[in-house]
Amino acid sequence: MADRKNVLIVYHSKTGHTEAMARAVWEGATHEDVNGIEVAIYRARDAGPDQLLEADGLLLGTPENFGYMSGAMKDFLDRTFYEVEGKIAPLPYALFISAGNDGTGAVRAVERIANGYPFIPVQEPLICRGDLDGEDLDRCRELGTLMAAGIEMGLF
Repeated sequence: MADRKNVLIVYHSKTGHTEAMARAVWEGATHEDVNGIEVAIYRARDAGPDQLLEADGLLLGTPENFGYMSGAMKDFLDRTFYEVEGKIAPLPYALFISAGNDGTGAVRAVERIANGYPFIPVQEPLICRGDLDGEDLDRCRELGTLMAAGIEMGLF
């Protein structure tokens, strides 16, 4: 199906919190009410420029490490920037963060780099602080569904 759109989820997790969030985002993006969307999910270390070049939408997930994004997420962004520069149209993206503090430093770090890609934010960053609960995971599912539905409908 050549007209199917692709949503890419890239995340890093050490404790398992961001991975749980990424899985919930994936569940939302693959919701039965969303059709015409292929969803791929990769750990940051396993994703590369080929995945970005195929993406019509992007969801990035990182823990907050020392008030910054994880080193693995920074590595993903470093490894892909020049390889996709000038080859991708502005790419709609959203961000989800597992934070031990307030998460705003990680948001700022990703947003600064995202501006150069060009990634276009289409939703407010989702920050889950501390231990995850059912409400946090529901918000992650909603994030995935909204991104996939927006891509499917051509809103982004």
